[in-house]
Amino acid sequence: MPMNAAYRGPIDLPENIPVFPLPGALLLPRGQMPLNIFEPRYLEMIDDALRDGHRLIGMIQPDPAHPGPEEKPNLFKVGCVGRITQLAETGDGRYVMHLTGVARFRIEEELGVRTAYRQCRVTFAPFAGDFIARKGEDEVDRDTLLEALTHFLKANNLKTDWAGIESAPNEALVNALAMMSPYGVAEKQALLEAPDLKTRAEILIAITEIELAKTNNGGETPLQ
Repeated sequence: MPMNAAYRGPIDLPENIPVFPLPGALLLPRGQMPLNIFEPRYLEMIDDALRDGHRLIGMIQPDPAHPGPEEKPNLFKVGCVGRITQLAETGDGRYVMHLTGVARFRIEEELGVRTAYRQCRVTFAPFAGDFIARKGEDEVDRDTLLEALTHFLKANNLKTDWAGIESAPNEALVNALAMMSPYGVAEKQALLEAPDLKTRAEILIAITEIELAKTNNGGETPLQ
């Protein structure tokens, strides 16, 4: 889904953004994330993002290795900001919406705010390459990625839209597969923090092969 707003680099994004901590949620640049918003604090966050016009929400995972207080868990340092590109009211107090990924960010500090939702001062500078669509596509080993996907689908008796996969550019393919992957928080964070598209594809392949090895060995990773 294209965005009306054009973001050419870090300077086009605000320094302070609202953040939505959600375990297992992976948003990547130009990826699409559907969300069902019902908690009052996040309804407030969406209303404020629409009211101030920037329509930006920072998606980030809580860090399970350093959990912190239950009501305010510690966060990983890297997330991805998305723009609200589709939103509908359900009539029962919920928003059903889509975020389109813009760029990754690194948290510099969490802000002391009165809002029920959390806000952070962030920098997008380390991820300036995120603003360049399809950067590094030619370096992706597409054949190996599709082979790993084929084995995973077969092992789990799953089907997919092969016509859509075969027609997708490498960036869209890698990022969509990473976002839809059924892996855990640590794996999702590794995919998010990959320095480039080629490395993200390699991580995705490696994780998939590990999961396949567990399946073939009764759920246990074989000793090397």
